[in-house]
Amino acid sequence: MNKNYIPLLFLISTFFWNIVTTNAQEKISLDEDWKFHFGHASDAEKDFDYSKISLFHKSNVFATTVVNPKFIDTTWTNINVPHDWAVELPFKNSPLFELEAHGYKTVGGLYPETSIGWYRKHFTVDKKDDGKRFEIQFDGIYRNATIWVNGFYVGTNFSGYIGKSYDITDYMNFEGENVIVVRVDATQNEGWFYEGAGIYRHVWLNITNKTFIPEDGIFVHSEVNGKNATVTIETTVQNNNLKNSNCSTYSFITDRNGKVLAKTSEQKLSLGINKNTTIKHKLNLNNVRLWSLDDPYLYRVVSVVKLGNEIVHQTKTRFGVRTIRFDAQEGFFLNGKHLKIQGTNNHQDHAGLGSALPDYMQYYRIKLLKKMGSNSYRASHNAPTPELLEACDSLGMLVLDEQRLLNSSPEYTDQFKRLILRDRNHPSVFLWSIGNEEQNIQGNEYGKRIAQSLLAIQNDLDPTRTSTYAADMGNDFKGVNEVIPIRGFNYRQFAVADYHRDHPNQPLLGTEMGSTVTTRGIYEKDEIRAYVPDQDISHPWWASKAEDWWKLAAENKYWLGGFVWTGFDYRGEPTPYKWPNISSHFGILDVCGFPKNIYYYYQSWWTDEDVLHISPHWNWSEKIGKPIDVWVNSNADEVELFLNGKSQGKKTMPRNSHLKWNVNYEPGTLEAIGYKKGRKITSKIETTGRAFNVEMIPDKTTLTADGKDATVINISITDEQGREVPVADNLVKFYITGDAKIIGVGNGDPSSHEPDKCRDGAWQRSAFNGKCQVIIQAGKNIGSAKLEAKANGLESDSVQLNLVKQ
Repeated sequence: MNKNYIPLLFLISTFFWNIVTTNAQEKISLDEDWKFHFGHASDAEKDFDYSKISLFHKSNVFATTVVNPKFIDTTWTNINVPHDWAVELPFKNSPLFELEAHGYKTVGGLYPETSIGWYRKHFTVDKKDDGKRFEIQFDGIYRNATIWVNGFYVGTNFSGYIGKSYDITDYMNFEGENVIVVRVDATQNEGWFYEGAGIYRHVWLNITNKTFIPEDGIFVHSEVNGKNATVTIETTVQNNNLKNSNCSTYSFITDRNGKVLAKTSEQKLSLGINKNTTIKHKLNLNNVRLWSLDDPYLYRVVSVVKLGNEIVHQTKTRFGVRTIRFDAQEGFFLNGKHLKIQGTNNHQDHAGLGSALPDYMQYYRIKLLKKMGSNSYRASHNAPTPELLEACDSLGMLVLDEQRLLNSSPEYTDQFKRLILRDRNHPSVFLWSIGNEEQNIQGNEYGKRIAQSLLAIQNDLDPTRTSTYAADMGNDFKGVNEVIPIRGFNYRQFAVADYHRDHPNQPLLGTEMGSTVTTRGIYEKDEIRAYVPDQDISHPWWASKAEDWWKLAAENKYWLGGFVWTGFDYRGEPTPYKWPNISSHFGILDVCGFPKNIYYYYQSWWTDEDVLHISPHWNWSEKIGKPIDVWVNSNADEVELFLNGKSQGKKTMPRNSHLKWNVNYEPGTLEAIGYKKGRKITSKIETTGRAFNVEMIPDKTTLTADGKDATVINISITDEQGREVPVADNLVKFYITGDAKIIGVGNGDPSSHEPDKCRDGAWQRSAFNGKCQVIIQAGKNIGSAKLEAKANGLESDSVQLNLVKQ
């Protein structure tokens, strides 16, 4: 295939709700009612004798240990998953890089008492299902998880990011309780950033006939021809019976409303014992509606397996039809239209929650990035949660999906295979990444050979896409870059032109760009509290300002675009300071999702929306008469600045840049008037009064009463006129009534050591530069809930939440 023209097409994502039932199958959430207890990494007695008693010399040998189904766990902590135990641990200063990089949380080899977690789950199954196939599915456990069911060892998943499923049919108890036991070992890290600990993604019990479509057994892809498309459906059918199975399979495509648009013929199969086969069907769609960023339309493929006249297994897969093309000279094309990649890198944690996010939070975060103008998301540097991809599919956000390590050992090739098979049906996924910044091998023969092995796997499992590699290398070709189809640049932006000159037929992508460090609402360097100014002026030696890299990417067609490091701040990797910093400063938004000033730079040049943003704030009583640098981020053609009605001058806006005035401070109103294509746009900031109100702004007030839905409520400290006080730091306390609960609080302060989790009845958080945040999760009862926010000396506020049926 010509790697300068790589059409990639389509996609899908297996779609299930909490319990999906057809004639003969169920997908049951096992998220609720787990028991949790810490073990111990170095004291066997405190680890339930795990390392003292032999558990692997015979099957179903568990003596009196925690693995025994009859073990008494009534005193253990009741939790639901997703669950991240690390977010509740204290912060502790340490010179050790591993602790610093993970946000100074007391997890890892130095803290054996909080680095092993034991989970137990009791459940029953219906006796009428005896004879069916049972599978337990873990979407993600951090990390090195060992799993038993009813005392039987079923497997160990080394990875902290890509999930794994286990057939547990032989171990099911139909006469009483079944017990899952999971030992999670977080003593070792995988990354150099906050990773959490525990069963931090969903758990499912899948019940099917023994003739079935296996997990990730559907692959849908398409070719577009004008207004029509040919959709290929690859269906794998597996026979786990102890005799041959004569079955049949067919598929049909529906629109989003369920209307059948096309159907394959029914194909008969004869499967031997423990055998599977893959059937390819092609269907035509006329007047196809293409998946795009503005219209992320998703079709459905329903795939059916029958035994005789009975449907025994049925899957529903969402997919989109689209084309993509990478051109070394002209850039990237989606559905034949040129598109500059305006991306962000992101880790997976959020303020108050750590890594255990309700599904709603994935949509919330993607909405914030889209509003800024971002069209692409790099899952850095690991397999994302499936719900992140579903959010990107639904909202229209491209995804660069990344393998954890550049390694071709059986463990890591298995992880890469699972990643591709799991995610290849998502229309949002437009490119794979085989690794990130492997400095020891990326520039030599080791790296080249490993890359070739991983690329062969990718081409075999998903020939509809291609791959990149995130290299912190300049104009260097030896090693991975010799074989990678899309050259990825981590920084080294000034070497891109030379590399393109020397290798003009290889498309180029900024896989990691920028890394400007800013602290929301701070305008002076503060080495004591470890803050940096909230403007595009500071960056580490290896990075750049936003304007430095984006001008190069925007103005040169051969740049496919790039991904900023990062969209959101994240726990860990504090830069440029260490303690008391416990979070990064790299984000365009802080850990709560509150915009920093650099947000408006990107929004100016990544959207067509009118942007006219003035910074800093205008509360500087200690600087009366002293000069202050005033920045205006805008996409207006020209801007005039006024202080208390007096013009400070009119300036022409350079493209992909910003404007700056030096203004002697006096209290009052700073106003900008912009002119964009002949239209007038205005913006102003004012000197506020003292803090007077607590104001709550909910993202939504209607929640599904399913025990899982959630909402974000942002808090502003405002003056008597309702203007946010930009320096307010009031302590806000939260009180909730009704069937809902608070699950996390935050404020975006990268040096805050306040707890993300509080006792029920004692929830609180200080505002940081006028803002803080509380996250609410719904209960299961229809009705209402009420959240109140109070601060000493301020007017309080409340929000009414409605809990409704799904």
